[in-house]
Amino acid sequence: MAKELASLMKNELADVQPSAILQFDKDVSQIPDIVKLTLGEPDFNTPDHVKNAGEASIAADHSHYTQSPGLPALRQAIATFLADKYQAHYDPNDQIITTIGASGAIYASLTAILNPGDEVIVPIPTFPQYLPIIKLNGATPIYIDTSVDDFILTPEKLAATLAAHRDKVKAIVLNYPTNPTGVTYRHDQLAAFVAILRQYDIFVISDEIYSELTYGEPHVSLGALLPEQTLLINGVSKSHAMTGWRIGYVAGPAAVIAKVGLVHQLTATAAATMAQEAALEALQAGPDDGLQMKVAYQERRDYLVKELNKLGFVTAEPTGAFYVFAKIPARFGQDSLAFAYRVAREARVAVIPGSAFPAGEGYVRISYAASLAKLQTACQRLAAFVAAK
Repeated sequence: MAKELASLMKNELADVQPSAILQFDKDVSQIPDIVKLTLGEPDFNTPDHVKNAGEASIAADHSHYTQSPGLPALRQAIATFLADKYQAHYDPNDQIITTIGASGAIYASLTAILNPGDEVIVPIPTFPQYLPIIKLNGATPIYIDTSVDDFILTPEKLAATLAAHRDKVKAIVLNYPTNPTGVTYRHDQLAAFVAILRQYDIFVISDEIYSELTYGEPHVSLGALLPEQTLLINGVSKSHAMTGWRIGYVAGPAAVIAKVGLVHQLTATAAATMAQEAALEALQAGPDDGLQMKVAYQERRDYLVKELNKLGFVTAEPTGAFYVFAKIPARFGQDSLAFAYRVAREARVAVIPGSAFPAGEGYVRISYAASLAKLQTACQRLAAFVAAK
């Protein structure tokens, strides 16, 4: 009976696989003394004042449901943060929803807007979680390969893709600063996109979870440049080292947010109350906490890129987030999974194979959300590995 029932599952699940990133990390974590540069998680601890707020919430027995969109005070803090940081203005009463991490915001947003047969433009390489959610909703991802353009989406390719798919395209997913490449976009580049996107009745899913981690020009939000079409996704995971607290949010036009909020309500009811109160403290009392971490990230980035280039790895220019996307030297072949396993077993350094990302084959993603000491050890081991081979 169980075998027969298993054949009756949702059809779209047949085309969905578990996270290759998490699977690879699990596989190599058993190797003794391995230096892991795999997951996209800050190595910093949550700031003490934020932890204290979470503890105080528990001690005060704040263990009941909040409103489904989130605590009103938290939504106000989110609105203030977005306005002060990025000049993106939202009404906390009906234009913001607090979600279970940015992942919850991505799921609720895509599920609310997609119908079977719709198409979604996705510049690649990118964070792979968008793709199974698109497929589970019966829609089809339309890829724009940016690898030949230094991992930057060009206005010309965006315009051509929209024109070719104008009958079915429902949305575009933009993630910047970008996982896995670390590239981001300037104001003039985004303005060029906006001029094109305004010609179409499509949604823009703008995942800006790394907005506080840009190196050079400050982050520019599509929530400021194209608010009428944008569903802006963000959260406190990267900015405040709060990945495990699972607090994200989505902001957008009120009529659209009402439907996104309905999906959120039906799937999650509400985010955890004590985590929301911790996030409230983070945004109200520590809006610049992430900037202190950014100083360390930039030092690590500069060190890692320099050392990798010495070893023959060509890297995309990481102007945001905390990843380096490095081209595997030709003499090692371009099978990124095989290469990553060799490096893990022989050099005891764990990096994510580029094959975990669409259009990422031939590369490895290296996270510098690790101490400078760990990065130094990793580079020493990689140097010995490269020299031996």
